[in-house]
Parts: sequence; C-alpha cells; structure tokens
Amino acid sequence: MEFSQFDDNENLSLSKFESMLKTNNVLFFDSNEFENIIHHYLENGKIALAKKAIKLSLEQHPDSTNLKLFKVEVYVFENKLDEANKLLDALYQLEPNNEEVFIQKANILSKQDEHQKAIDTLLIALDFAEDSSDLYSLIGMEYLFLDQFEEAKANFMKCLEADIEDYSALYNIIYCFDFLQQTNEAIEYLTMYLDKNPYCEVAWHQLGKQYFDKKEYQKALAAFDFAIISDDMFIGAYLEKGKVLEKLKQYNEAIECYKVTLALDDPTSFALLRIGHCYEKLGQNDLAVQHYYKTVDEDPLLDKGWIAITKYYNKNQDYQNALHYINKAINIDEDNVMYWKLYAQINQRLNFLEEAERGYKRTLELGNYELDTWLSRGDILIKLGEYEAAIFNFEQCVEFYPESEEVEYRLAGLNLKLQKISEGVIHLNNALTLNFDYNFILEELFPNIYKRPSVAKIIAQFKNASS
Repeated sequence: MEFSQFDDNENLSLSKFESMLKTNNVLFFDSNEFENIIHHYLENGKIALAKKAIKLSLEQHPDSTNLKLFKVEVYVFENKLDEANKLLDALYQLEPNNEEVFIQKANILSKQDEHQKAIDTLLIALDFAEDSSDLYSLIGMEYLFLDQFEEAKANFMKCLEADIEDYSALYNIIYCFDFLQQTNEAIEYLTMYLDKNPYCEVAWHQLGKQYFDKKEYQKALAAFDFAIISDDMFIGAYLEKGKVLEKLKQYNEAIECYKVTLALDDPTSFALLRIGHCYEKLGQNDLAVQHYYKTVDEDPLLDKGWIAITKYYNKNQDYQNALHYINKAINIDEDNVMYWKLYAQINQRLNFLEEAERGYKRTLELGNYELDTWLSRGDILIKLGEYEAAIFNFEQCVEFYPESEEVEYRLAGLNLKLQKISEGVIHLNNALTLNFDYNFILEELFPNIYKRPSVAKIIAQFKNASS
C-alpha cells in the first residue's frame, strides 16, 4: 500500500475525523481518506486512534481489503498472531494475488523466527508485485536475521538497481561488506555505483570510510572532500575528514573541520572531544582542557570525555585534579570499569593505598580481568600487610592466568611468609620452571624470604640444572 504525504485535503480529513471523535456525530469518509488517516496514526505510534479509525472504517467499508490489512498490522503489533493469521487466510481466499497479504504473512513468520519461511513467502509475493524494490529489501532483512550476509547483500543490491537513490539499501550493502570484511570489494562496488550516481554524498562518505579502514588516508581525504562538494551540509563527512586529518597530523585543519560541524548543528560531544585532543597534540593545553570541559557539559555520560580530562591532568602530574574529576565521573556512572581503573591508578600514585586497592577490587568486580589489575591489587595488599587477602587475590588470578610466573612468584613469597612451607615451595618450583629469570620478583617483594637458605638452595639447584 502506498500513501502520499498529507496535503491540505488530507489534513482536513484528519481534523474532521478527530473532531468527530469529540462528538456523537458519525461522519462519512471514503476508503482512501480512512487509509491515509490510519496510516498517519500508525506512523506516529498512535495505536489507540488507529484502532478507532480501523473500526469505523470497516463499518463504512466492510469489503475493503486495504482496511482489513491495517487491522492485520495492528494485530501483529499487539502480538495477536493467531487473529492476524485467520484474517490473512480469509483475505487470501478473496484475493490470492494480493502481495500485501503475503507481506503481512511474512511479517508474522519473521516475528516467530521463521525467517526462511518468511523469505519463501516474500518470494511468492514477488510474482505479483508491480514494484519489487521494497520486497527485495524485506528479503534482505530476513537474510540478515539468518546471518546469511552474501544473500542479504545480493537482495539489497537488487533494491538499489530498482531505485538508485535508495540509500537505506546502500547502507545495508556496505554493512554486509563490512561484516564479511570485504573492504576491497566494497570499494569496487562503491566506485561502480558512483560512476552512475557521481553526486551521491552517501556513497562518497562510505567510500572514504573504506579507505580509512585500509589506512589509505589521502584517498579517504579525497572521498570525504567529494562528499562535502556533493552536500556541503553533510556533518558526517566533516567529522570523518577531521579524523583523517588527525591521522595525517594536520591538527589545525582537523580542528577547522570539527568546528564546521559545530556551526552547522548543535555541538556534539564527539566533535568537542576531538577538538580537545587536537589542541593537546598542538601543545595548546588551555584550549584542550576547555574543550574537554565542554565535552562533559554537553554529554555527562560520555566516558571518553571524563577519561580525557583525567588523563590530561594525570599526564601533567596534577594528580589531585585528576582524582577530583575521576570522582565526579564515578558519581555519574559508578559501574564504568575504566573510571575505577583510573581511580585506582591515581590513588596509587598518591600513595593512598586503601583507596587504590578499593579501586582495583571494583575494577575486577566489573569484569576487568587483565593481569596487571590482579598484580596491582595484590601488590598493594602485600604493602598493606593483608597477606591472606593477597593470596586469595592471586589464587583467583591463577584461574585466568594459570601459567603466569609473575603470579607464582608472588604466591610463593606470600605462602612462605605465612609459614605455609609446602604450598610456598610448590609455587616457587612452578615459578622457576615457568621463567627462572623472573626470580627477581621474589627478591624485590619479599627480600627476607629470598635470603632464606632453604629458598636460596632451591633457586641455586634450578640454576645449576639449567646451566
């Protein structure tokens, strides 16, 4: 079913219908008026009003297939699939060549995760369709649900053959190329497409992104320039061009690109952040940090903004300010693992060991299982004299890194310090076997243990055996 945009007459029909709902008067509308009214409500998510319009429309036009198909659409939206199927079966008996019946049937099958059956049904609809491009798009989407990207891509290409300006299909084609990691094929396809449609800013933009992924920055830059020539209001092209210029270390030019986007539309946190990074690269620190502040003012939930501010102060050894801003970030999002890791590192530099240990512990709780996180937390626990807690930390670490000599040396030292001699010797033997040269870890963290004659003897035996 195709619908025109509401013109003045159609606006009048809509106003007349809504006025009627406020009175007891029932007015007559022709079926086309009802179709446009219902379509308007469905497009705007006003389901209750759409249902009222469908009920009244079928009272006035009980034989209209199009109006009944709207009823099917609402049934599907409300997940009343049995009712939808029954009505579709009845409509099929009346109009077995109506493509919309097959499209709605396919929609139901798709909702039931019967994607191959949905495709088969849409292929039948193709036999009756006057315009096949929408059907190819639906088939392409079903293939995406099945992760069959080659088939999806082929169908989206058929959409674009039918309508060269179907940019939704173009985006889907590139999505398939990207998923299949077919960068060269994507470039070839886009180049061919641009031969037919040379002023398509979307295609130039996508071509630039492909070249960017291949690190062919000059070609990417040229593509984004053509995108801007095709549409000088295309914000995405300016942003991508800015990213390329950063890669080429042309930071002043990149800043100008990002500033264009701020002039064209409301400021975006991404552009403000990139401007800040560029100023920092140019050594203009005041302007850099000003734009980092603007970034978090624009979007307090953007973690990259808070991280940029914190790392800026961290790099300049202004740890108090770094701690201040990472605390602000944590107050906004206490489940952000990167915030907690930075919090831990900064507190460690300030020698606030209890807070640093808390930060590393929270980092682990949030799923950051990097080896250095376990090691940092464990070493702090050792400094705090929390030896049992340190052992438990490293034993958990072993589950993720069973052959880490760094962990084994620490477990050896801790167990020997607590007079758990047999456990300590086992871990020491493991550590020496994994990497003899790392025995300096034991010497640095547990110098008194390292000097024990029994420990020195074990190390000497391994040294002699490997000589």
